Amino acid sequence: MIKGLYAAASAMLFNAARQQTISHNIANLQTPGFKQILSAAQDFLPGRAAYSSDLTSQAQTVSYLGALGLGVQPAADWVDYAQGALQQTDNPLDFALQGENAFFRLQTPNGERYTRDGRFQRDAENTLVSIDGYPVLDDAGQPITLPAGEVSLTSQGALLLEGEPLATLGIGVFQTPSTELQHTEGNLFTGPAASTAEDPPQVVQGWLETSNANPSQLMTQLVEVARSYEAAQKLVQNQDELTGKT
Repeated sequence: MIKGLYAAASAMLFNAARQQTISHNIANLQTPGFKQILSAAQDFLPGRAAYSSDLTSQAQTVSYLGALGLGVQPAADWVDYAQGALQQTDNPLDFALQGENAFFRLQTPNGERYTRDGRFQRDAENTLVSIDGYPVLDDAGQPITLPAGEVSLTSQGALLLEGEPLATLGIGVFQTPSTELQHTEGNLFTGPAASTAEDPPQVVQGWLETSNANPSQLMTQLVEVARSYEAAQKLVQNQDELTGKT
């Protein structure tokens, strides 16, 4: 086994995977409520390094030096749940949540999901739906019917139609979203069926939460990944040349 070749090739594969994650974050810089995905790394096939004190003796003493890695591989990605900045839209059906622990509840074909994307609208059947067409749920887990009329919203998430109470937005509040929620697809998350925290969420009407990804930071990471990939690629070539000479 050529350890240097494994290490260099694994670095190329890891940086290629990291580049995909960064590109995904860049593609969603303008997506309201988007939470950036961060890459992590772990050892690839770690082993134990040892040596014998006397190779000529029948009773050899083996001393262990520690761990010997054969490179790196992607670990499970994790989501940065930090809140993005709020942007005013003046659209009465645009809602934003203040605080990192609260999420809107949606009904999807795959079950109930959570999102921070508050771009809501009426569909042809006067149901309040997300930008992807998923029904927005109330605090009882039922779709919200929103007839034509002036809509207003209290800071506690109560919907008013022409000043009259209509429904209360279904909002999940979680103590530690990083461990309780899992990213599924798009801008959606799955998690516990009920809230795990009692902090009352604050909802703002006519505003949207922007992506929490930093454009400058992402551009810097892309350059860093490209250079790391090139360095690992050169090491692979060097290992191949050395093997050939050997």
